[in-house]
Amino acid sequence: MKIAIGNDHVGIEMKPVIKEYLEELGYETIDYGTHSNERTDYPKYGEAVAKAIKNKEADLGILICGTGVGISIAANKVNGIRAVVCSEPYTAKLSKEHNNTNILAFGSRVIGNDLAKMIVKSWLEAEFEGGRHQGRIDYIQNMEDEYLC
Repeated sequence: MKIAIGNDHVGIEMKPVIKEYLEELGYETIDYGTHSNERTDYPKYGEAVAKAIKNKEADLGILICGTGVGISIAANKVNGIRAVVCSEPYTAKLSKEHNNTNILAFGSRVIGNDLAKMIVKSWLEAEFEGGRHQGRIDYIQNMEDEYLC
């Protein structure tokens, strides 16, 4: 399984920790940057990871910025993307089981490396339950199809 990973300048120190952890768990990673601590704009990294998933270059994505909020908002603008910001493992688990999220985001100013690893593990181990949840995913997809130009 391939996991796309992206970050802005604030997430530059956490990304290699998460990337190494993913590789230890047996995942292939594709790094969409940034590779510098110079100030940059998070939307381009959210978009890059989201497009990689949409274009089937990656199966899932992880995004890191200061809070995880801005970069996930950017990713969610790509049709078919369901990015979630998580600061603890339980929400990450349920986001996959109930919402079939395909991008996990968090903030390097909000959580530390060890908690980030726990969140990643919970999210990756969870599986979409389908059933009643699929109808809700379909509803959201229909909204995207209607409102996106």
